[in-house]
Amino acid sequence: VQLQACGGGLVQAGGSLRPSCAASGDTFSSYQMGWFRQAPGKEREFVSGISWTGDNTYYADSVRGRFTISRDNAKNTVYLQMTRLKPEDTAVYYCGATKAAMVVVTTYITSWGQGTLVTVSS
Repeated sequence: VQLQACGGGLVQAGGSLRPSCAASGDTFSSYQMGWFRQAPGKEREFVSGISWTGDNTYYADSVRGRFTISRDNAKNTVYLQMTRLKPEDTAVYYCGATKAAMVVVTTYITSWGQGTLVTVSS
């Protein structure tokens, strides 16, 4: 599956953004989807994941209660609603897809989007 992420940008602390990731080339609903991020000088880390039908969602402790992941299988798109953003949320955000049972681990991701930059100013 090919992934195309967009919707990053520059926002002040406390603001909101809603990146999205569109999939093509395979059956979207056969993939669990995840969002990951990578800040300068740091490893890529898990942010949020969602199961094939959207019934189950997963969040890193650092974003739980502020970020909400959702998917629209009719539009082949996954979203990440980010609220109450903090400067430490600044990173390149990547969407990832896997048919495996684990979506929270980067090594199980088989397809990556190109990344979208989120910058939160203080």
